[in-house]
Amino acid sequence: MTLPVSSERVLVVDDEPDIVALVAYHLAKAGYRVSTAASGHDALGLARQDRPSLVVLDLMLPGLSGFDVLEQLRADEQTRDVAVLMLTARRDEPDRIRGLSLGADDYLTKPFSPQELVLRVGAILRRVGAAGHTSHDSLTIGPIRIERGAHRVSVDDTAVELTPTEFKLLLTLAERRGRVQARGHLLETVWEAAPDIQTRTVDMHIQRLRTKLGPAGDLIETVRGFGYRLRAGHPRHP
Repeated sequence: MTLPVSSERVLVVDDEPDIVALVAYHLAKAGYRVSTAASGHDALGLARQDRPSLVVLDLMLPGLSGFDVLEQLRADEQTRDVAVLMLTARRDEPDRIRGLSLGADDYLTKPFSPQELVLRVGAILRRVGAAGHTSHDSLTIGPIRIERGAHRVSVDDTAVELTPTEFKLLLTLAERRGRVQARGHLLETVWEAAPDIQTRTVDMHIQRLRTKLGPAGDLIETVRGFGYRLRAGHPRHP
């Protein structure tokens, strides 16, 4: 198996030593550089110091919760673009929804397969890499301008801050504007996931993307029973 480039650093945050050791072992075996933290405060400090490419973040942390950590990561200019894979309890759907709405890129439920976690980490980092490639072409749809190479989005010339996953989702819709994109297809394209799982992930990211785009978010239409479509035009006005 070809190992990923070792410049990719992953920060693993969990207060259970056995889980941290298991995850760190498999990530290191796959070729990543791994840092670990057992608390939210330590995680934020390491994230600012080491600037990891991705954080594997348990939501149920003592003191400063994983939700608090995620919110602070997204609010800090130094760490807002760090990808986040959150770990949550199997049956706590509200936790998954809240985490996705705060800007997590993906989630895994406990108990999980370490091999699947490594695959998810790789998929997320490929999205981040694709979002930052060197092509300088751009797309303009109504008031929305997407600069592929610079990983920039603006609405009416005002910059909009998006996570790598939000950027890839918007770019996918923009490149196929006017055509309905099924949730399963978006999962395969953006998240590299099987098309029959985690459709709520798509819905939450669409909701967050619409909010960030403001009135221009109206260009993203819900096609009931199928998925989403980006209209090629201007947002509707009330």
